[in-house]
Amino acid sequence: MSRLARHGAALLGAQIWNWQALQGGDIAHTLLLYLNDGRKVVVKNGPDPVAEADMLRSLGRTGAPVPQVLGVDEDALVLQYLPADGTLSSGWLDLGHVLAQAHAGRPPQPDEACYGWPTDYAFGTLPVCNTWSRSWPEFWAQQRIGVHLEHVGIDLARQLEALMRRLPDLLPERPAASLLHGDLWGGNVLVSGGRVSGLIDPCCYYGHAEVDLATAGIFDRPAPTFYAAHGPLEAGYEVRFAIYRLWTALVHLRLFGPTYMPLVAHYLDATGANGG
Repeated sequence: MSRLARHGAALLGAQIWNWQALQGGDIAHTLLLYLNDGRKVVVKNGPDPVAEADMLRSLGRTGAPVPQVLGVDEDALVLQYLPADGTLSSGWLDLGHVLAQAHAGRPPQPDEACYGWPTDYAFGTLPVCNTWSRSWPEFWAQQRIGVHLEHVGIDLARQLEALMRRLPDLLPERPAASLLHGDLWGGNVLVSGGRVSGLIDPCCYYGHAEVDLATAGIFDRPAPTFYAAHGPLEAGYEVRFAIYRLWTALVHLRLFGPTYMPLVAHYLDATGANGG
């Protein structure tokens, strides 16, 4: 029997009669446990289960649907099992409403340095730095772009440095500091009956709400109702979307290799970094 399955059951003081692996697993292992008392629960490991539990609770406090945290320690996170028998193609409208609800969340001290998160996080072995900043372009330059410079080739690093210098002209200085899911794509949205049943696998921090709107369109094609339900997009969003998607592309490049270099190049081009 899986060690993770046994550990998850132990956190609940329960016994297992069966378990199965769930989809995903590139960064964390996720299992569905069938307990002897009739419950179904989800257990996963990851870079920091305690931090992930705190992020889920923060999202949940806004009223956004998330799985309830049933048990957690430094090695595993046990979550409520939520139905996921639908597809995102039927849930875009509701996702727009759900994100608007989550984005109403504000940092604990909104008048201080308000962009960031109380702790750093990680995607597997790749650090996600969340040091607080008073300036949104500065936060994005330092914590989302600059952190990659030493880990990519010299040509790409030079292009990224050039983009960093332009960010004060491309991003708003002080947008509302919204609670972000931080890794929003179709695989992290559970849908049932045309409604979002749960947001999962967060990488939360406080920042510009457009980040989540942008990343939702990296691997999926959001319906127009998604953006309409969240609220009207502000002028110039196309370039900002490219800047925000670039971070996700850089993360994939470092985690999974050069097959993601064309995606990085595409979003760099879309920012005008190469004169486009």
